[in-house]
Amino acid sequence: MFDKTERFYIDGAFIPASGPRRLDLVTPSRAGEVVAKVAIAEPHEVERAVSAAKAAFPAWSATTVAERKAALERIVAAYQNRKNELAEAMSMEMGAPVSLARGAQYGAGLGHLTDFARSIEQVQWREVRGEGDAWVLRREPVGVAVLITPWNWPLNQIALKVGAALAAGCTMVLKPSENAPLSAQIFAEAVHEAGLPKGVFNLVQGDGVGVGRMLSEHPDVDLVSLTGSTRAGGEVMRSGAAGIKRIKLELGGKGANIVFADCDVRAAVRHGAQVMFRNTGQSCNAPSRLLVERGALADAVDEARKAAEAVRVGDPASQDTQMGPLVNETQFRRVVGLIRRGVEEGARLVAGGAEPIVGLADGFYVRPTVFADVDNDMTVAREEIFGPVMCIIPFDTEEEAVAIANDTPYGLAAYCSTSDPERIARLARQLRSGMVRFNGTDLPFGSPFGGYKQSGIGREGGIWGIEDFLEIKAVSGALA
Repeated sequence: MFDKTERFYIDGAFIPASGPRRLDLVTPSRAGEVVAKVAIAEPHEVERAVSAAKAAFPAWSATTVAERKAALERIVAAYQNRKNELAEAMSMEMGAPVSLARGAQYGAGLGHLTDFARSIEQVQWREVRGEGDAWVLRREPVGVAVLITPWNWPLNQIALKVGAALAAGCTMVLKPSENAPLSAQIFAEAVHEAGLPKGVFNLVQGDGVGVGRMLSEHPDVDLVSLTGSTRAGGEVMRSGAAGIKRIKLELGGKGANIVFADCDVRAAVRHGAQVMFRNTGQSCNAPSRLLVERGALADAVDEARKAAEAVRVGDPASQDTQMGPLVNETQFRRVVGLIRRGVEEGARLVAGGAEPIVGLADGFYVRPTVFADVDNDMTVAREEIFGPVMCIIPFDTEEEAVAIANDTPYGLAAYCSTSDPERIARLARQLRSGMVRFNGTDLPFGSPFGGYKQSGIGREGGIWGIEDFLEIKAVSGALA
């Protein structure tokens, strides 16, 4: 039993939870096994955490760039010392295969923290503007920030928010997902080891509708940064509205992966499927809609089927496992229900399906699933499934492909494979998405992560992530 989740980190110290409320954390690979009791913060503990952050803000906001950079570098060093512990925690709490947990899941947090230590020196903290009657533009920290993070890429999102807030000079209260509290507690230990001043970083646990709302509504909180569902984003906007708080949201997606017949179709589809099924499809930027030029459709369907059937699903503790379970029973039931809905609406099941996987009935496992003959109006093409389900949609012209790709309430990530450089230039402009990746390329640490429309407000990563935690001040009459 993991016992660190019955405490909080407030004002520079780990303190035992005072209230009786606990949530059972069930490991998703063995549905009946409770691995931790997660304490839920009481109102006075939320108040204490926010008060600590508020008290620490004047001194922390006055630190130099060099001091904040050094603090980030100390956190990086402490984080690196906990690689195996962090990976084991993520594998246990949200079902990531151990290879993914030690690789991309751990590496994402490290990459972002390291990048913020570099990007802090690229921010234009002070600029003299104009000629003659010169004036000064200053960038200054917003204040106390509440950081609400999800379970699907736990350290990635914690690092994106904590690293940016620290670099900006904000103080903070982190509320990690109640489905992924283990890695957050270990991360807090790394921050404690780094020796930040008391109150700069605080952590409380709880659910979104309870503790999350208390934090979002608190009058001493200046900014709320949430990564989660579009529904959760709407709740945070409503909670923060009375206080006119700064709201930053990284929400859902329904990414289109456009494959033209002029590329290596099989290679493009195979790569798209690998990205789709990684992390059991539980990624907001997953390429879940595969748009294929009609002349290449047969090859694409065949390759997608092969790719899905080749995925090794199993125990996250096994080195051979490529895809683990979904995070919990709620998510499991939702994904299975949407797979059945796809069949009912007339999509052709090419691979996978809703049936249990033989030998894995004790966990929340779902088959890697591919639908063909999908219309973009079907439920499986509209809703963010957040599971290993890919929909294949044919198109005839470039214009039609763009129209289908943009026909979604989301706009987070888009993908495209083509050998035509002029088409790349056109689609880079026309796709309504915060990120566009051509021909199997990826975006590096430090690039802005975020989207259009209901995919969110603001950007995370690099200087753009830091600037989300900054106010802009114009000063005249003195070159202050």
